[in-house]
Amino acid sequence: MAKVWIKKGEGRSFKAGGLWIYDNEIDRIEGNFENGDIVEAVDFDGYFLGKGFINTKSKISLRIMTRKRDTVIDRAFIDSLVGSAVQYRADTVDVSSCRLIFGEADGFPGLVVDKFSDVLVVESLALGIDRMKADIIESLKAELKRRGMPVRGVYERSDAKVRLNEGMERVKGFIGEPFDTKVEIEENGVKYIVNVADGQKTGFFLDQKYNRAAVGRLCEGAKVLDCFTHTGSFALNAAVCGAKSVLGADASELGIEQARENAVLNGVDDRVSFVCRDVFELLPELVESGELYDVVILDPPAFTKSRSSVKNAVKGYREINTKGMRLVKDGGYLATCSCSHFMEQELFARTIAEAARGAHKRLRQVEFRTQSPDHPILWAADESYYLKFYIFQVVNER
Repeated sequence: MAKVWIKKGEGRSFKAGGLWIYDNEIDRIEGNFENGDIVEAVDFDGYFLGKGFINTKSKISLRIMTRKRDTVIDRAFIDSLVGSAVQYRADTVDVSSCRLIFGEADGFPGLVVDKFSDVLVVESLALGIDRMKADIIESLKAELKRRGMPVRGVYERSDAKVRLNEGMERVKGFIGEPFDTKVEIEENGVKYIVNVADGQKTGFFLDQKYNRAAVGRLCEGAKVLDCFTHTGSFALNAAVCGAKSVLGADASELGIEQARENAVLNGVDDRVSFVCRDVFELLPELVESGELYDVVILDPPAFTKSRSSVKNAVKGYREINTKGMRLVKDGGYLATCSCSHFMEQELFARTIAEAARGAHKRLRQVEFRTQSPDHPILWAADESYYLKFYIFQVVNER
């Protein structure tokens, strides 16, 4: 096994509990290896740090899978991690549809596996984990079958651009026998058709599961605006919870088509309407026309995927929150979030406060939430904590 020596004073994030070692933290590599192989990491003085897979084409050159010298990374090791991951979900969430594997937080760096009813969707973003993918899938299928949840099919959505940074091609398609890629699921009593082949990411955003339920509780008899609705999840939760009327907006025509299908599926299409619009253009128009809502929901995509673009992201969040607050009736509610881990909680809160001053509104915090527990936050792995979700009551300045 090749040995990777870390520079003196480097590897600080790893030593604090993370799983990554970067290319500029490596002093030298002893022994023969191919990218994707399991290697041993040692500190500058030879102290054993862990074992993981290497890829010198990536800035994240080493992703650690165990800190124990005597642990063998084999099928038994994979089965153990899979069993722990599935048991954790069984303990914490509704497992009819959930995220089964969340990368580093479950000990599988670079891997995401979502379960939609009896279908698995796999996203593999690192070379070493890609080599283990077949064993991990078989282990998951066996574990789920043992628990009375047999898997009907597996679809791969490893088509993200980040794979190119690993020297890998983008991949999309069936793993095993083909099946109908439009899968019906139910969450919080709301039904959805999830398009695992053509939807965003793995087809549906499971991380907002309990946040959708929290907002739904405020929507009985309400007039609701759901911005960046995607396939209508917040809008449909509002309608099913008794909203009087709901307008959902998104720039994706495919998303809007799916949202309309989902409204019909839930029998709420008489109270829910969707428009394919750029939210940044729609909000000023609604403000100008004097529209007011009991509940406004802002669930935008990540405005920043790097530290270098945080400043521009702040402007975007401030703009939509200022406009969103102006559309809330006095005493109504605003649900607003950021799904970028680069938009840290303190900065996001400060940005919302600036928006409130600009809108001449006062905010009374109802609650602060994060992602659903099936997307666990691993302390010391900052990238695992990405979703910040606030619910406020909005009142006019007096």
